[in-house]
Amino acid sequence: MSTHESPAESPRRTPPFGPVLILLAVALISINLRPGATALGPLLEEVRTSLGIGGTLAGLLTALPGFAFAVAGGAAVGLARRVGVSAGIMLGVVAVVITLIARVFTDSSAVFIGLTALGLAGMGLGNVLVPAWIKTHSTDGGVRLMTVYGMGLTVGGTAGPLLAAPVAAAAPGQWRGALGMWGFVAVLALIPWVIITVKDRVHRRSAGERPTSRIRHSPTAIALTVLFGVQSTNAYVQFGWLPQIYRDAGLSAATAGALTSILAALGIIGGLIMPTVISRSRDLSPWMIAFGGLSVAGYLGLLVAPATVPWLWAVLLGLSGFAFPTAIALITARTRDPHLTAQLSGFVQPVGYLLAGIGPFLVGMLHEATGGWTLVLVLLMLTTGLGITLAGLRVARPVWVDDEVAARS
Repeated sequence: MSTHESPAESPRRTPPFGPVLILLAVALISINLRPGATALGPLLEEVRTSLGIGGTLAGLLTALPGFAFAVAGGAAVGLARRVGVSAGIMLGVVAVVITLIARVFTDSSAVFIGLTALGLAGMGLGNVLVPAWIKTHSTDGGVRLMTVYGMGLTVGGTAGPLLAAPVAAAAPGQWRGALGMWGFVAVLALIPWVIITVKDRVHRRSAGERPTSRIRHSPTAIALTVLFGVQSTNAYVQFGWLPQIYRDAGLSAATAGALTSILAALGIIGGLIMPTVISRSRDLSPWMIAFGGLSVAGYLGLLVAPATVPWLWAVLLGLSGFAFPTAIALITARTRDPHLTAQLSGFVQPVGYLLAGIGPFLVGMLHEATGGWTLVLVLLMLTTGLGITLAGLRVARPVWVDDEVAARS
């Protein structure tokens, strides 16, 4: 196959399951891969007070998602090699269900943190393995299912913090009820994955059973890792610190929260349109340049006039955030073989989430050291503007990672 072929021309595969089951499985797991992590932030103070968690451990809790996603993502392909991709995903959902429910019944800070880490690891397995599963069980190269998956990630990530406070106020157990409900919601995702794993006979072979490809030999894979890492760090910094930036500019907490919600809402739109844009575009370069430019413009606005038209800076940063669903969708769009899709996903995402775990820490340290946001915002302009644009331009053309790996091996 020529490198001039588009991703839409990849070989068609007949799904071994009914389309309704496939759609439900992807939609439900995507919605459940984020709330267990994002719902904790708005309730962190209540959790700290109840469990006696100090400042250092609280900082560890805020960094756990990125680190747990990185570690579990790095182990995902090896697990899939042993049990199969479907079973690997199912085990991840089981971990999410059990740990998110169990952690709200403990009064031990150590047990709470340990269970949180295990639940996040289950989500990390899904992060890496679901794109490969979609590639295997799609007839259109994964465009439709990746659209559902990208939207679900954003919807779930938004619902966690959005519902945390209202549910805590109404639930009998307050913060325990608000956090524990996501374990019960995850049961809905577990049902189709149990069915799929039981029925998965013909496609029992895992993404790791073929000889491991040397993904690092692919320039496109390296660039995609940079793009995913920069944008993931950008997103975690925004959700963690943007409300404080607005509050330090004189805006109320409610206004700061509403402005941050704009980012999440735009992310849903990005997840809806970008897989289709990728499948229909010969060259994504204009999009990548726009993502980098919008990021610079948004941070520049926060630097020079944060309270003047605050909604505009949130919109610009939200539009720049379309880079995230783009990077997720490119994992399937730049590979032919589902086995290689799993390996690419297991290469790109762990590094990206590791950076995402470090980024908010560094921002907090810089802010504390300088007493303001000027240096932070300047550095964010440079890293996101250059990182998204340059890495994005490298992955903008429809080049197959399969061909690059084969040429270097």
